Amino acid sequence: MLVLGISGGMNLVYEDHYPVSRGSFHDAAAALVDDGRIVAAIEEERLNRIKHTNKAPAAAIRFCLDSAKVSLNDVDRVAFFGTEGFLNGFLKRHHLHHRQSDFTDARGLIRRIFNEELGFTIADDKMTFVHHHMAHAVSAFALSGFEQSLILTIDGHGDGIAGMLLQAEGPHLSVINTIPTSKSLGWFYDDVIRYLGFEEFEEYKVMGLAPYGDPGRFRDLFKTFYSLMPNGGYALHKERLEALYDVVPPRKKAEAITQLHMDVAAALQESLEEIVLHLLRYFRRKTGQRNLCLAGGVAHNCSLNGKILYSGLFSDVFVQPAAHDAGTAIGAALQVYRENHPAGKARRLEHVYLGTDVGDDALIAATLWPWRRLIEYERVDHIAARAAALLADGAIIGWVQGRSEFGPRALGNRSIVADPRPAQNKDIINAMVKKREGFRPFAPSVLEECAGDYFDLPAGQARLPFMVFVVRVRKDKQALLGAVTHVDGSARVHTVSKATNEPFWNLINEFGKLTGVPVLLNTSFNNNVEPIVDSAQDAVVCFLTTSLHYLVVGNYLVRRREHDYLAYLDMIPSMPLYTRMQQVKGYVSSNQTRTACKISNTYDQRFQIEVSPEVFSVLSSADGKASLGRLLDRHGSGDGKKAQVDEIIRLWTKRVVKLSPPARR
Repeated sequence: MLVLGISGGMNLVYEDHYPVSRGSFHDAAAALVDDGRIVAAIEEERLNRIKHTNKAPAAAIRFCLDSAKVSLNDVDRVAFFGTEGFLNGFLKRHHLHHRQSDFTDARGLIRRIFNEELGFTIADDKMTFVHHHMAHAVSAFALSGFEQSLILTIDGHGDGIAGMLLQAEGPHLSVINTIPTSKSLGWFYDDVIRYLGFEEFEEYKVMGLAPYGDPGRFRDLFKTFYSLMPNGGYALHKERLEALYDVVPPRKKAEAITQLHMDVAAALQESLEEIVLHLLRYFRRKTGQRNLCLAGGVAHNCSLNGKILYSGLFSDVFVQPAAHDAGTAIGAALQVYRENHPAGKARRLEHVYLGTDVGDDALIAATLWPWRRLIEYERVDHIAARAAALLADGAIIGWVQGRSEFGPRALGNRSIVADPRPAQNKDIINAMVKKREGFRPFAPSVLEECAGDYFDLPAGQARLPFMVFVVRVRKDKQALLGAVTHVDGSARVHTVSKATNEPFWNLINEFGKLTGVPVLLNTSFNNNVEPIVDSAQDAVVCFLTTSLHYLVVGNYLVRRREHDYLAYLDMIPSMPLYTRMQQVKGYVSSNQTRTACKISNTYDQRFQIEVSPEVFSVLSSADGKASLGRLLDRHGSGDGKKAQVDEIIRLWTKRVVKLSPPARR
């Protein structure tokens, strides 16, 4: 049975017919399940290049089908990540407020997406709607390998609730409790982090900030924000959060982070952990289950997961690697398969390398060749040994191999890697690539067989392959691993198995031979404005718009070539599908007007970037065929050509414009 699971929004990438917040229908994805086995899965953001995209997963669907060499005619069912009734209610409320077009129900909306983007008319009997939290639950349990388990799903909200507790016995999943949105821990966390100058999708930053703080400073205050109740219950008193104004006036993004902010973050993290552990203790006793499955956005809180692991409440804990809404595409597909094949046995998920393949040497060389005015490259027979030597010598490298990972973690196929020992490497990488807050930790990737030598792993937890648990670094190794040990002596560990990722295992092993430390610093390969790179082309673009020392794609080692602005004149500029260009005339004083040239997009109403009139004219004429040099000759200012190229390169770095090399030179 072939099942396509999808999650995501109502608009195509270039549309905003259905204006919704970025927090609605976010993290769009598609997954293809063949007889209970995931054969392909990818997040739409990797393809449309919009972080946390809430667009329809059209490109992701195409990828899954192409990857498996099947068509939509071959697909038995299409499973959507929410109930039909809830979605129709949402669409009715949306239509009532916006009325931009005729009302379309959920089936009509899905049918439109398939018709317009995929050229396929989907029959009603092929469409299935799966409860949001059931999709979360199945995405974890069906991949855990457990015969029995307690399951907790926990997020902001989905299908009108904020979480669900289930008991799994073989093929049977029984709902034993639901968490209403009034008790949403996802929303509670988001409400507090706004006082710290963060917003939706930045929860992980506050988790990284918390270890710098003292939770005791505001513990009593935070205890007024919630109550623990009998039978694992709790209540949130969010109306009392305004008391935070008296101790931490809301921080503006540009303002410095102080110890005050760190202490609030620590108290928030401690509160989350106390509530969740209270909940789990009760239902662990009630059900007698010794295994736990976790999914939902809050399950990406790796510090919380580590506390659960060390608590000893459960013999084994499985956290869905794509615990956020992207994972519901997998869960919805697996749920439909399980309903039709209830005797199917759960199999432990071994890896998430389910996305785009960079291809063989010939394909990689064909991708690199057009860029040769900006890069030089060579094929290396023993690329792992060569790269390891560069890393040991202090280089920071973009490392791209095989199929991309499904989910938010770079697990050795789309990674930036570095020596984990010098503490200053954290600052170097932030300055070169990430442009992110200095308090945020980087993760260690370690050979699976050596993990216990460096990290204090809980009993029975020798394998942590998905970077979803924060564990303690052994005290005698904390100074050695200065770049990956957090301020509290912890690390978000990724164990690497030769059986599931031999190229990355070889890289770490070769580094271990040279240094005696079989560990690498590993962070996602992207800059601060884009999703993780997916294709070899993405990798080249990110390499050229950051200060990484080297890029490795497959067996190829890539360096920058010395060049000046003239090297960019042959490049072909174009605008991403999500961008819009407009000239806005307005008053700047009571008797003076000004026309501004701006670029906006279809997914964030707050985003606007002003450009010079000359560059606006050049980009307005870009058709994806004419070179930058030709467009500048026609529309630019001859005296300021270098300044205009520099401005366009800055826009390229921010992914506001695309630059591509000509196919042939």
